Amino acid sequence: MTEINKNILATLAYFDMFNYPLTRVEIFLFLQQKYRQQDFDVALQYLVVSQAIYKFDNFYTLKNDHGLVDRRIMGNRKAAELMKTARRVSELLIRFPYVRGIAISGSLSKNYADDKSDIDLFIITAKNRLWIARTIMHAFKKLTFLINKQHYFCMNYYVDEQQMQITEKNIYTATEVVTLIPLQGDAIFDQFFAANAWTQEYLPNNYLRLSSAQSVKNNALKNAVESLFNNHVGDFFDRILMKITGSRWSKKTIEKRLNAHGIVLSMSAEKHCAKPHPVEFQKKLVGRYNDKIACLFQNRESSMVY
Repeated sequence: MTEINKNILATLAYFDMFNYPLTRVEIFLFLQQKYRQQDFDVALQYLVVSQAIYKFDNFYTLKNDHGLVDRRIMGNRKAAELMKTARRVSELLIRFPYVRGIAISGSLSKNYADDKSDIDLFIITAKNRLWIARTIMHAFKKLTFLINKQHYFCMNYYVDEQQMQITEKNIYTATEVVTLIPLQGDAIFDQFFAANAWTQEYLPNNYLRLSSAQSVKNNALKNAVESLFNNHVGDFFDRILMKITGSRWSKKTIEKRLNAHGIVLSMSAEKHCAKPHPVEFQKKLVGRYNDKIACLFQNRESSMVY
């Protein structure tokens, strides 16, 4: 099997883990090596003709199942509706102290949603004020439970201006970074994507960033609140809030408390970053992906006619 064929299959295999067929353009964008467009088109057509992959309408998939395409189309429609809500949410949250940028992450950033989908948010804060910002935002989130809107405010991942590079580097994190949809903070996300240019090592065709984010507008109340903590008092509170939150989350992890999706609650609480603890989840997903493509290559090589 040629390398370009393997690359196309590997790309489809990654999204197949999420039952998500891809268009021709999407396959090209998520290839893990660079190829000429003409060579890619020939290889893609060959894989379809040899039934190594299947084409339904404008979508390609590893499975001979049109239901996956129907699922995606319906999910794309729901995502478009949910994005309207996400934009309103971002317009509210950008007004919170020390928030410098907001982007959509998770399945919604891949243009998919269903009836159970949350709005996952990636937040960039001011330098050394991540924990003040996060604490205020999550205090607000507590209020959203009263009206059953908490799933619109899943503020899962925070970084601050000082350390915007994502430390874990693999196919999963690269895909998550390049598919972020910035909604607020155009300038800060230009800096963020520059700091994470390492993603091109995994996804070399996915380099053109056309930000849809709005510029952060001046807000008198936000500025006033920030002025109260732009000093040693703010440094003290940020450190204390990090320690308190980290301690609470460690206790939840030890007690093996579960979130709404049945996953053990865990969080990495660092000075410049707050995120769901990534090691175990990423290790399992990347391992499952590697096993999947190894099995896929073996099966396709034995069945394809050259």
